[in-house]
Amino acid sequence: MSRLRRQVSTHIPSTAETKNLTDLKNKTGNLYESIAIIAKRANQINISMKEELHSKLEEFATHTDSLEEIHENKEQIEISKAYERMPNAALLATQEFMEDKIYYRKNDDDLFS
Repeated sequence: MSRLRRQVSTHIPSTAETKNLTDLKNKTGNLYESIAIIAKRANQINISMKEELHSKLEEFATHTDSLEEIHENKEQIEISKAYERMPNAALLATQEFMEDKIYYRKNDDDLFS
């Protein structure tokens, strides 16, 4: 099982929940900086999930020239459904941020002030 799949199999819900903005702000001292960190991590997670999904689906790819030759593969459908049920990358990134699992450097220039 991949590192990402193990991470997703934790207690993170697949639906959005409201977060206390004060808690987000207190992590970095600036709400916008916190959101920027979460957004960057969500992008990394999304890219990783997409690459992992495509690599798994490539195993089932058959290069055909005709639509008549394309058939449904149950394993491929199950893999796709599993990825659809996974939490959104932004939810995963927010959870990591709230649990202090994201490393980020504090910028000395107060760009977000």
